[in-house]
Amino acid sequence: MNRPHRRDHNSVPIGRRVAELRTNRGMSQQAFADRLGKSKSWVDKVERGVRRLDRYSVIRDIADVLRLDPEVLLGPRRPAPATPSVEGVDAVRAALASYHDRPLRTVPAQQASQQVGHAWMSYQHARYPQLLGALPGLLDVTRGPRSLLVSTYRITAAVLVKLDHAELAWLAADRAVTAADGGPTLTAAATIDVTQALRALGHHQLALTAALTAADTTDDHTVRGTLFLQAGLAAASRGDRRNAQDLLDHAAGLAHRLARDTDAQHTAFGRTAVQVARSLAAHHLGNPSEAIERHEHAIRSDGWRRLPPEHRAAHLIDTAHAHLDTGDPTQAGQALLDADSLAPAEVRSRPVARTLLAQIIHRGPAAADIARLATIVGLTRQP
Repeated sequence: MNRPHRRDHNSVPIGRRVAELRTNRGMSQQAFADRLGKSKSWVDKVERGVRRLDRYSVIRDIADVLRLDPEVLLGPRRPAPATPSVEGVDAVRAALASYHDRPLRTVPAQQASQQVGHAWMSYQHARYPQLLGALPGLLDVTRGPRSLLVSTYRITAAVLVKLDHAELAWLAADRAVTAADGGPTLTAAATIDVTQALRALGHHQLALTAALTAADTTDDHTVRGTLFLQAGLAAASRGDRRNAQDLLDHAAGLAHRLARDTDAQHTAFGRTAVQVARSLAAHHLGNPSEAIERHEHAIRSDGWRRLPPEHRAAHLIDTAHAHLDTGDPTQAGQALLDADSLAPAEVRSRPVARTLLAQIIHRGPAAADIARLATIVGLTRQP
């Protein structure tokens, strides 16, 4: 007799998973819709797969109502490869160089929009190797609709900054600004990625100027707030404590006035993002102990779990650096392990994390979990 097939959780469509989890918690579609602030029809379409869930903020809200981690809805993630291939970056470089060419293929606008939405989710979950492989094709098919092309260039810039290709990231971000064609919010959103690339290149004054100039051009509070965060971090990197504090305070004011689920430009901006930025700014200003204290405050906040896994893991890597600067490699290692459990590629693919891991290993005998992680990413302890 054949054994019943055991269903793989990851093979179940996300809408059906929502329906099952909602039913298990004894909620009707109407009660579930009321808690989400949506219509019953919206819930029904999601559960039947008629309406796609391609926004992390919406998935996060559903997870909050169901009292579970968003990863449960998204399904298990396979471990990321240690490092994205050099060929992957080269393919992206070639795609950026061929933007004057005619597209190799075209797809309907709705399909292109779905692909861009999936790319944003891949970025927010730090699936960098997979994303790197998809970007050349995405850059080809999104040359029509302006907003989709801007988003694709922004995603490209963001992942290239993560992988320590800041000059190529700046090119992609500049293309995003050009593609925005003067649209205030699109241009300002693209400038976020310009400032990140400039900061990664060490051009902090340029980043500060670009961020503040763009912040005055849009009414979107998530975009303006993120630009003030970038400006504050740039000021902190220059050692300008007073200006950094003022800019971060301005961002905090915008965060307090922010309506929930209004992140159309995928900034992850909010109160917790401001707290995380204050921690990093403190470290840039030479006070790692304050950075750690602010980190502890941020992770205890209600909004911590609402940040995308990429954002949380990146902050944990910054915190690991702060712990190392206070002479505590044990806590630095634990922060890296926490980051790896949230978003493996954030640790295994990013050069900055691999460098930190090597420094922790070289400080002395490492815990078993740290040694195991070092082995996974291909690091060996030198005698």
